[in-house]
Formats: sequence, structure tokens, C-alpha cells
Amino acid sequence: MHDLKVTLVQADQAWEDKSTNLENYEKLLKSVSTDLIILPEMFHTAFTMNADAYAEEIIDSPGINWLQQLAAEKDAAVYTSLIIKENGSNYNRGVFVYPDGKFSVYDKRKTFTLAGEDKFYASGGKETIVDFKGWKIQLQICYDLRFPEISRNKIFSNHSAAYDVLVYVANWPMKRSVHWKSLLQARAIENQCYVIGVNRVGLDANDHVYSGDSRVVDALGEVDELAVNKETVKTIVLNKNKLVKTREILPFLKDR
Repeated sequence: MHDLKVTLVQADQAWEDKSTNLENYEKLLKSVSTDLIILPEMFHTAFTMNADAYAEEIIDSPGINWLQQLAAEKDAAVYTSLIIKENGSNYNRGVFVYPDGKFSVYDKRKTFTLAGEDKFYASGGKETIVDFKGWKIQLQICYDLRFPEISRNKIFSNHSAAYDVLVYVANWPMKRSVHWKSLLQARAIENQCYVIGVNRVGLDANDHVYSGDSRVVDALGEVDELAVNKETVKTIVLNKNKLVKTREILPFLKDR
């Protein structure tokens, strides 16, 4: 049972400025050594509804190419989301890039109607669970957090769970930070898994303030959090043995 080193990158994001954001990530990640790097939602544009102007094709996407270079350089996986145009529609698409450059994708299923995201982005229709270093990781994006039915963990006949880690990348405003923190904790407890939430900090072009509140929550609801209102990079180790023992002592998943 191998532990997993996960690096949370709680960054400020320059509005619709890809090059500035990429330069900032390079600075923040300069000395990082880890297994998995997680960046905020729409990592190099911020949460813009100007989808057509900043969308990239999935084939030869500059954003994905940069993530692949980062993964190779750090010998680590990377998860985040960006704007991808495919078959005439734009998607807020999660990409999980492996160290060898291959990647899996997840399209955000719950578009944020309060901001009009549903008018500019198509919704995804299925879950994505990736396998990495002996861990099963379910990929989620921001507003998905409010809908527990789409992240419901399962237990199989061999007593293994569908996933071990639930990851949310986000642009979640400070005025609803209580919801963010409470729901992340709830998802961890109810699904008996680690939950990772990586949010941005700073001010966007719509005058929304982001406090970050990025954190890792374990299956018992215990929280390891990052500094508030500050760009922060923190590496946290996920303990597989602790997770397995928690599920054995408290076998709640099987009662589903």
C-alpha cells in the first residue's frame, strides 16, 4: 500500500491571460517534488464565460501540451481543467495528465447556471475515475460538489471501493466559502475517501473575491488546510493504510 504525495497549488489567476498564469505556475512549482499536482479550475484563463475566444482544440492544445511538459519535468501526474472545443461545443474539461504524457478527461457535469456557464459550455454526461500509483481517483470540477448523487462511492463484491480519492478543482467565491468547506467534508465522510479541494485566491474581472480555502479531508472528516487569502503551495501525503483501516473499522459503504 503506497502513500501518495499530492501538491495543492492555491494560485491567484490573471484574468484571460494564459501566458501570465503559466509563468506564475512555473514559479510556484519550481522546487516541488511530488506524485500529483493539482491546479485550480480553468487553470490558465480563470473562470471566464468568453469560451469561444479562449477555447483550445483537444488535439495539440497549447494548455495540455504545457501540462504534459510539466508532468514530464516533475515526473508527476497533473489534474486541472481548461476550455476545450470539440464537435462544435465548448467544455469545461478536466484533464488528468500522467507523467508519460498520456491523459484522461472529465467534462464538468454540473454547469454553474448562476454565472450562466450553461449558456456557454456543454455539460458532461459521465464520471471519470483514473488509476494512478495504486489509487483510484474520481475527477470533479467546482459546482459538481453540490450534487452528492454524482460522486456516490460504491463497494464491490470483493469489498473494494469504486474510488479512494475525490478531487475538486474550483473557482469558488469567498462569499460561499462555508458551503465549500462543509460540502468537501461531507463528501469525504459519506464516501469514506480522501477529498481534495483546490481553489483559487484573488480578485477576478467580475469583482468576485476568492479566499482559497483549499484542503484535504480524510475519510473521518479530519482536515489539512492551506493558508487563507494567500497563494500557497502545499504537499500533503495521503495514507492508504489509514484509509483501508477506516473502511474496515467503519464498514459503512457496504450498507449502501
